[in-house]
Amino acid sequence: MQLVYLQSRLTRRNVQFVLTIKRYFASKNGNTTQPGVWDETELSKARDWLSKFTINSIPRNICAISFSRSSGPGGQNVNKVNSKATLKVPLSALLPLVPSILHQNLRSSRYIADRTDALVIQSDEARKQSANVESCYEKLYRVVEESARNVIPGEPSVEQRDRVRDLKKAETEARIKTKKMHSAKKSNRRNSKYDD
Repeated sequence: MQLVYLQSRLTRRNVQFVLTIKRYFASKNGNTTQPGVWDETELSKARDWLSKFTINSIPRNICAISFSRSSGPGGQNVNKVNSKATLKVPLSALLPLVPSILHQNLRSSRYIADRTDALVIQSDEARKQSANVESCYEKLYRVVEESARNVIPGEPSVEQRDRVRDLKKAETEARIKTKKMHSAKKSNRRNSKYDD
């Protein structure tokens, strides 16, 4: 309640700052997945999708490209040629193409533009427009792939499963042993009061 009141009193710039801070801490605290546990079928589908994911998996017709003048050194090329490429990918077009386990992580990406609800990626590394466009698509691929690798857990090996099973069994046995020792200690206290 206080947070809502506080946000209503802030200016537009401060609200954007608060949203940015929330997104930063959400990604730093590992709250990049939706609450709840994903079942094994969804995880296996996501792993399968990730293994087949390539730079050409995202269709280029869902992206909008614009060009502007680049900054930095370069002489007349920088001053006269629009070589900087800006790639905008609306989340409404991108999210249906990726597994649902990635949606929250992509929404909290540092490349998200709050007003347009799109990923905005820029490149002005090269002198040519075409090279900067390809660089934007490579960055988009890396953003989605990194998001997937952070969220989708790897398939555990047979040895890992056996080790986890053994550790759980040992933990259960240790817990039961501790409970029995505590019970025996309390039982001995009760018996010693009336022995005299």
